Amino acid sequence: MSSRLARSSTTASLRCLGQSQRTASRYQFRECRRAFADNRTPPDPPAQKRLPSSRKQQTPTAWSRIRYYSLLGFTIYLGYNMWTEPIEPVERNDASTIAERDDLQKRESGVTASSPMRLRMESFIKEEQSRIVDALNALDPATPFRTDTWSRPEGGGGTSCVLQDGAVFEKAGVNTSVVYGTLPRPAIEKMRVNHKALDPSVEQLAFFAAGLSLVLHPRNPHAPTVHLNYRYFETDTDDGTPHAWWFGGGTDLTPSYLYDDDAIHFHRTVKDACDKHDRDYYPRFKRWCDDYFSVKHRAESRGVGGIFFDDLDDSDKDPENLFAFVQDCLRAFLPSYLPILRRRMDTPFSDAEKDWQQLRRGRYVEFNLVHDRGTSFGLNTPGARVESILMSLPLTAKWQYMHEPVKGSREERMVKVLKEPVDWV
Repeated sequence: MSSRLARSSTTASLRCLGQSQRTASRYQFRECRRAFADNRTPPDPPAQKRLPSSRKQQTPTAWSRIRYYSLLGFTIYLGYNMWTEPIEPVERNDASTIAERDDLQKRESGVTASSPMRLRMESFIKEEQSRIVDALNALDPATPFRTDTWSRPEGGGGTSCVLQDGAVFEKAGVNTSVVYGTLPRPAIEKMRVNHKALDPSVEQLAFFAAGLSLVLHPRNPHAPTVHLNYRYFETDTDDGTPHAWWFGGGTDLTPSYLYDDDAIHFHRTVKDACDKHDRDYYPRFKRWCDDYFSVKHRAESRGVGGIFFDDLDDSDKDPENLFAFVQDCLRAFLPSYLPILRRRMDTPFSDAEKDWQQLRRGRYVEFNLVHDRGTSFGLNTPGARVESILMSLPLTAKWQYMHEPVKGSREERMVKVLKEPVDWV
């Protein structure tokens, strides 16, 4: 009887174990184990709840089978394609414009000798602006330069450094500008006169321009006004590769009273910078300067000249050589001008001499507003900063009806030289 009870208990325990597995109830399984240990009959598992009639399993219909096998086939097809088709690398382009890509490159790797020319020119003119401003501030320390940094929504920007009403300078401006923009078709057609590589069939072209412009108007009429501008321009394809490019620039001296040794020193220093690269540059660019800085409606030059060039591209020399030439010319500015300024800035002067300076400045204004291509281009560029463009104008000027210099005077000699340019070196 004991063995029969044991067999009965074992059978019941196994039956209970199977039931507990089918119902997946840990609680019921524990109860079965306790009953087996106590040699008693385990409790029956509770009856499973009946599902509502709405949730009863339904026999699959033909339509549900079609949907199931269609989805299964599509899933297999998609998985096969994902496994066998090569994955094309996705080129990351966080910046959508040339200006944004250039900013990213400057932040990540800086500007090096292998950087695009536009970034190298931008870096160079900013360095020279700081060096020139420091040197001028040392001559007029009581009146600091006002520095304004500005940006353009289209890309780029600049820094304008302007001093007004100083002891040495009545007005002095040293500006850098970096411009990203788009040339409309009329501008492209105009530029094709000197750059045949430009495509005349396109409606617009992306362009980049960077330059340093400087104009100094000393207070003393015996100290000459001086102008300088060096610039780089390129049109670009969508990926930022230059389509066409060129350098331009120059510097010229505009005295109210002529001192031959000043003119000779200025021209000789500029000529030395040119001769380092090409001995034909100085005579060629000196003539170009005399022709360009001409107040045509007055039939006289703006000053005693210097050098001027534009549109220097690969038809002249490669970009590296031309960039080196521009660098040497810009670095020659302080040696060409500061010795003149130091000699003349404390020279005594009369009211009549100051009036003559104001009349000559009037001629300066006429040229800049009527004939200067740089002023015209700047004012017609969308988003242009007008204050920076007109920085070149003197703080004061004068126009006097039918003024004629006294015969045999220094003023008359000045006018004769302006009507017949001189070869100073």
